[in-house]
Parts: sequence; C-alpha cells; structure tokens
Amino acid sequence: MSNKENLHGGHRQRLKNRFLEEGLEHFDDHQVLELLLFYCIPRQDTNPIAHALLDHFGSLSQVMEAPPSELQKIPGMGEASAAFLSLINSFTRYYQVNRASSLVILNTLEQCGSYLMPFFYGRRNETVYLLCLDAKCKVLCCKEVGEGSVNSASVPIRRIVEMALGANATSAILAHNHPSGLAFPSDEDQLTTRQLAIALAAVDITLVDHMIIADDEFVSLRQSGRYNPDDCRLLL
Repeated sequence: MSNKENLHGGHRQRLKNRFLEEGLEHFDDHQVLELLLFYCIPRQDTNPIAHALLDHFGSLSQVMEAPPSELQKIPGMGEASAAFLSLINSFTRYYQVNRASSLVILNTLEQCGSYLMPFFYGRRNETVYLLCLDAKCKVLCCKEVGEGSVNSASVPIRRIVEMALGANATSAILAHNHPSGLAFPSDEDQLTTRQLAIALAAVDITLVDHMIIADDEFVSLRQSGRYNPDDCRLLL
C-alpha cells in the first residue's frame, strides 16, 4: 500500500472515530458528506466530491434533497453513491413516521400537527395526505392522496371521501405541504377545504381541520379562523 493510501485510510478512520466519540454536532457540512460517502465510495478521496456537491447545490440540505439524476452529474458521483444519499433522506422520513406512529390517540390539533409533520420530511413537491380518526381520536390511517397544489382540480374529493369511508372514519384531517417554507394558506386552500368538508359531512364524517406544513411548523386553518366545520354542516 502506498503512502498516499495509508494517509487516506488514516483520515477515514479518524473521521469515523470522531463521529463515534462526538456525534455530528461539531462537523462541518463537507465533513458530514465525506463521512457518508465513505460507505459508498470505498477507495477514493471523498473530500473533493463533498466540496463539489456543496458548491453545486449550495447547502447540505439541498444536496440531500436533490434527485439522484442531478447528483450523478457531479464528478465522482456514480449511480450507487447518488442512490445512497437519496436513501438517507427517504429513510429519515420513514423513521420519523414510524416513530410518530407510536402516538395513536390524537386529542388535540397540536398532536395532529406533530403527527403529520414527519410525513412531509424532505419532500420537494407539494403532497397531500388524509389522516383518518375514529370516534375516540384513534388513528385509523394516514394515506397519501396525491402530489400537486391543493385546489379543486388536483384534490380528488370523491377519492378522499371513499378513502375516509373505507377506513370507517368518524373524522378526518387534510394536510399538505408548502415546499417554499411559507405555511400561509391560499384562497384555493380555503375553497378546497370547504368543498371537501361539505362532501364528507354528507356521509357523516367531520373534516376537523386542514393543516399546511412548512419545514418544522404547521398552520391550522381552523385555529387561524379560516375554517369552521360547523359552518359547512349548516350548508347541507
């Protein structure tokens, strides 16, 4: 083994040992990427690749959220390493959803919001979910409805009603994300909420709320005064 290979191997081991002893709290962004790339690029200096990724995408979070096809455009990034970085983001979302699932009774809107947020972790596109609850506020299911902005065209109201009926739900909460990071509800968000609430009320299911998720916060249309379930029931 050459001196260069010995030096490179020593650097890898030192970085791994540092992580095991300290965690990632004091790592720089490029060192975090270096460490991750160790496990999919075994015999190459990953420092230049980490810097190239950050230079191209702008931040660690944007690297982790980039499509595999874009990651592969960076010199040194192959199909396997691009898939590995993308897997981390998807795995984190899966882990957070799995962890949140241990809370099966959701008695407050705050609990509902905290339960829903992990479903949107790292998503680059607007995605719509329906959370179905029974009469005791027990979670029956939380299913993806589709991708796209929330308006009367992209949210299939009939399908949502069928999903809620199929889950034998007493109540439901609609949720979608704003990848822009701004959780302010639009006029279309409010219109769709009312239309869905009326359709669900017709089959004796209450649309409790519509929540908009942005990064690590959520906005409740009900709490913000933009939606009242009772108003929709009066229209029937």
